[in-house]
Amino acid sequence: MSGLSLSVPLVGELNREEQLVAGGVVGFVALLAVAVVAGIIEPTYLLFLLSLAGMYLLLSMGLNVHWGYTGLINFSVAAFFGIGAYGTALLTASGSPLASSMYPPILGFGIGILGAALVAVLIGIPTLRLRADYLAIASLGLAEVIRLLILNEREWTAGSQGISAIPRFWYPLFSGSSPDWAPSALDPLFTTSLNALQTAFLNFLLVVVLIIAVYAILKRLHRSPWGRVQRTIRSDQDLAEALGKDTYSFKMQSFVLGSVIMAIAGAFYAHLNLFIAPGDLNPIRTFYVWVAVILGGSGSNRGAVLGGFVIVLIIEGTRFINGIAAIPFDIAPLRLFLIGLLIVLIMKFRPQGILPPQAELIWPSATRGEDDE
Repeated sequence: MSGLSLSVPLVGELNREEQLVAGGVVGFVALLAVAVVAGIIEPTYLLFLLSLAGMYLLLSMGLNVHWGYTGLINFSVAAFFGIGAYGTALLTASGSPLASSMYPPILGFGIGILGAALVAVLIGIPTLRLRADYLAIASLGLAEVIRLLILNEREWTAGSQGISAIPRFWYPLFSGSSPDWAPSALDPLFTTSLNALQTAFLNFLLVVVLIIAVYAILKRLHRSPWGRVQRTIRSDQDLAEALGKDTYSFKMQSFVLGSVIMAIAGAFYAHLNLFIAPGDLNPIRTFYVWVAVILGGSGSNRGAVLGGFVIVLIIEGTRFINGIAAIPFDIAPLRLFLIGLLIVLIMKFRPQGILPPQAELIWPSATRGEDDE
């Protein structure tokens, strides 16, 4: 096997849990299609929700690198999400208090990712040599420090007002006017304006590309010698050190990689929502992502994807429960209760998660008795 690949297993190769999940996904997609055709859900809104779910999938995969691969307890998911979001917003938004002119979003993406990697190294240097609970305490403090810094430093971040007028990711393409530096032959790409449905579809397409790229990279890493060392560190760090592995270096690599993926999710969210504020960095976002990873199955990339999707389904889907006349009381505020109940039931009946890591741990060819690579 060479390069990055995403093989799709046949139905007969799936275990019972995977078949149930696959059937549920197919049924849910069919239900959404019926709702769109019947006019119950606007296609634009549906695409926005799916894009939002994609953002949570990225966050779940980032946390899975920390906790699922290496056993690092990181409670600063919202912090790295915010670094990515504010990194690109401050550089690209016309209302940014820092940048006097709008820079291309792709540059903002890069700055957000570099910022997250730098902060991950700075927080990892004093904590990754210590016990796991020290990292949990430090990361919890980091999340609040980042949020309060953004909230109070109005000159740099606009404080509680947030940053608005963030451009779409593909700006200045499809912006309606051609910039001076663009060759005239490319004018149609700039002068074309997109309607709301086309814009929502491009956002959805972008997050799908990001998810596929991140998933393929993580899948490759998970099955590589690097991934096996990470799993050994999670299971028994003393054993990894006895085998001559520099566990501090491996944990730092894992911490930076997961934080960068979280920053990518934050940068995407900024260009999806076109507005970012300190409220988007509340600790509840970290809680949602932890629930997603535990629900799907720690250490499983498929589980992280499934868990992120289910969490968004609960968070956003329950907003409309009050519209059902048959329910006589206000049930929408019980969303957190429902999520808590879900995690209790999972821990009780399925502590390893819905899709725990199984075949992901080894090459598929190994199960067939074939030579690996």
